[in-house]
Amino acid sequence: MRLTGRVIEVGAGDGANFDHYPAGVTSVLAVEPEQYLRGRAQQRAARAPVPIEVVDGVAEQLPVSNQDFDAAVVSLVLCSVTDQDQALRELHRVLASGGQLRFFEHVRAESLVLRRVQRLLDATVWPSIAGGCHTGRDTAATIGRAGFRIDRLHHFRFPDVGLSLPTSPHILGAASRVSPVRETG
Repeated sequence: MRLTGRVIEVGAGDGANFDHYPAGVTSVLAVEPEQYLRGRAQQRAARAPVPIEVVDGVAEQLPVSNQDFDAAVVSLVLCSVTDQDQALRELHRVLASGGQLRFFEHVRAESLVLRRVQRLLDATVWPSIAGGCHTGRDTAATIGRAGFRIDRLHHFRFPDVGLSLPTSPHILGAASRVSPVRETG
């Protein structure tokens, strides 16, 4: 199913995804907290095939009203948000009933050995040298806790080379907003 309607892209970075939005998308609100990347995204937005507005904001507190969007896109961003549960609750909040969440993220490894390496890196140096990135988050489970039903989920390694790196395990998928947000705490 192709994206259509109003889309919010969280953590838009420099706007690398903008050229890939299909004609059925009526508008994109691109949220990017980092000033330099936001400036680059604004330049790309001017040349994009669909109308795109780039704004300042963070995933945990999106600057929009409830149920304003038909779809949300996150691409290699949920590893670096401060509070992944809150970011996904916010995405749930801004999507209309039945709205689609599209995601591409690196995630926790299935291998126990690589999972231990991820935990060690996440507890020590990795977040400080990689822009807040955490290599071992169970993002698919967090998506489900936030009130989404995962409709498609593809696990793969990237890069797919002989030796798995801590950031090699990835997921690509789609989820639907189907239930109220569950409170955590």
